[in-house]
Amino acid sequence: MTGTSIPPVALTMGEPAGIGGEIALKAWLRRGQGLPSFFVIDNPDRLAALAQGLNVTVPIAEITTPGEAIGRFTTALPVLRQDLAVAVEAGRPQAANAASVAAAIARAVGFAVSGEVAAVVTNPIHKGVMYEGGFRFPGHTEYVAHLTGHEGREVMMLAAPGLRVVPVTIHVALLESIRCLSQGVIVAAGRVTAAALRRDFAIAQPRLAVAGLNPHAGEAGAMGREEIDIIAPAVAELRAAGIDAFGPLPPDTLFHPEARARYDAVLCMYHDQALIPLKTVDFHRGVNVTLGLPIVRTSPDHGTACEIAGKGEANEASLLAALRLAAQIAANRRLP
Repeated sequence: MTGTSIPPVALTMGEPAGIGGEIALKAWLRRGQGLPSFFVIDNPDRLAALAQGLNVTVPIAEITTPGEAIGRFTTALPVLRQDLAVAVEAGRPQAANAASVAAAIARAVGFAVSGEVAAVVTNPIHKGVMYEGGFRFPGHTEYVAHLTGHEGREVMMLAAPGLRVVPVTIHVALLESIRCLSQGVIVAAGRVTAAALRRDFAIAQPRLAVAGLNPHAGEAGAMGREEIDIIAPAVAELRAAGIDAFGPLPPDTLFHPEARARYDAVLCMYHDQALIPLKTVDFHRGVNVTLGLPIVRTSPDHGTACEIAGKGEANEASLLAALRLAAQIAANRRLP
């Protein structure tokens, strides 16, 4: 989707010492390949210097409003200025810049809430450095939900061609995720996921597979009772609500090609149960999508990769997928 049928997409800087700037430059170079018009919230001088250092020809056009981006996008990468507290050194994140990174996210979300942009795509942040700089949210997902006033209603989906996964518990330690698991949180995630598959992915009758927690989905209670006491009742409640959910199913048999043909998304019980198969199936085209929000937000499904920052080695495929999916969801939300 390359035309002006929707407003531009706002792309945040992410961790400035990571690969966010590099993949933004590379994404603009692929602008004729089904991408929406987008602009970056970052320091334009930094991006110009980065382009020069990487020996890529990307003209930078500083803009002052999101609306200017569409007119500039074909000939230059539009950049809305977000200054940084200290100079950036590739591969060396600094907590002093955390406030600027968070401000870029907040500005992008504000533009989405006001309708000035069609969607927000967030470049990866370095959570440890953000925490050191005063950031008080577990991650992007929770921060964006807070900014939109939908805190506690957000659901994280990871999507790649042929697979969508939803971790019911997200950015908590594994032991804590098991403690947090309940019939209510599974049902809430299932309801949001089913609604998003209909609204955002245009799937009229979504099918949800539900993973078990324990090996062999508990083996009828021999390896744990969570499937019997928590997960199966949640599946029954989702079905009673008219949602085509089934399970709990053994997680180790849920992700081979034949299994993936039977569902539109999988509800997983914890973070890595969802992300390991997604990244194994299609690491470079995975996209993080926040469901349950009044705005569209996607993100590349990888980290800051500070170890390769500034070397020209970063792969922009996941960012391209995030931009395309953000535009597609925005277009789907505009359907009658």
